[in-house]
This record gives sequence, structure tokens and C-alpha cells, in this order.
Amino acid sequence: MTIVGLTGGIASGKSTVADYLAHLGAEIIDADAIARDIVKPGSPALKEILHFFGPGVLHDDGTLNRKNLGSIVFNAPSALQSLNDITHPKITDVVLSKIREFKENNSEKKMLILMAPLLIEVGLDKLVDKVWVVHVNTETQLQRVIKRDKLTKETAQKRIKSQLPEEKRLKHADEIIDNNGSWENARKQTEKLWIKYTNCTTH
Repeated sequence: MTIVGLTGGIASGKSTVADYLAHLGAEIIDADAIARDIVKPGSPALKEILHFFGPGVLHDDGTLNRKNLGSIVFNAPSALQSLNDITHPKITDVVLSKIREFKENNSEKKMLILMAPLLIEVGLDKLVDKVWVVHVNTETQLQRVIKRDKLTKETAQKRIKSQLPEEKRLKHADEIIDNNGSWENARKQTEKLWIKYTNCTTH
């Protein structure tokens, strides 16, 4: 069994690639879903965030107001680092637990995918056998972020710049899925990698 870390910048198409790999038979651990889960009302992480950033980052019902928090951290690198210091260790603990659970209960599976936008920044790449990067160029990424998240160009650029530069991300890649073109092109690349690492055909 191969454990693959699947990463890429914002709006690179990671989720689409992961969904296709799940269709082929891979098991998926979604670090974004874990990140959302650890900040549910009453959680230690949310209490720490509230203590550090103040009540303005909560909705009236006590849930995390991601828009307000984002407006703070994406405009101040030190604030983003403080948020990461709160959440990243907790995300890593859950990921480790899920990997252990998977190894114990899914011996027949050929591949486990850890999908994580911050795979390299958090150090989660040390937990996987191979790193696959879904790559898009900056202009394509910018246009996709603006369209998908309905952001201004300036805000979208800040979101992109808050992440690891693409050239640094690519240096960690064992495999690169180029998603600058059509999904069909990216799908074929993904399919080839599935066959390469599992020796399983897709038909």
C-alpha cells in the first residue's frame, strides 16, 4: 500500500483529483475536513482562537466565522502564524490517528491519499511515501480563485501569497499533475499515476 500526500495551491483542483482517485478505489483523508472539525463549538482549538483573536471571529451561534477570521489572518502574516500554531498540531494528531486506523483496518486497499493544501508547510509530507502536486500557473490560479470564491483580485492575490510559493511546492513533488488545461487531461495523468503505483487498471 502506498500513502500519497496530495497537495497544491488554492483552486489547483486537488479535490477533483482526490474525488477521482476515490472513484478508482483510493481511501481519502481530507485535512481540510479535519481542520473544520477541530474548530467546532466547544473544541479546545476554537477556545484558543477565541482567546487570541476575540469574539469577532465567532457567529452569534458560537460557530467560527471564517470570513472574519480570514480577513484578519490573510492581511497579517503574524496573525496567520498564530492561527497555524493553534491548529496545525491538532490537525497532525488527527491525521496520524487516521493513518494508524487505516493501516489496521484496510489492508486490502492499494492507496491512501492524504489531501492537504498545507502538506509541506505543516510537515505532513513526512508522514507519506510520495508527494503528488496538482499544479496550476499563477494566472490560471488567480482567475479560478476570483471566480470560485467571488473575491476581488487583490483579496485573491493575498490568499495565494499566504501559501507556499508554487516553485517551492514543486521541489517537494515526486509526481506532478498539470491542471492548467482541461479536466480530461488532468484525469488521464491521474489515471496513469494510479496504475503506476497500484498496478491496477481502471477498466
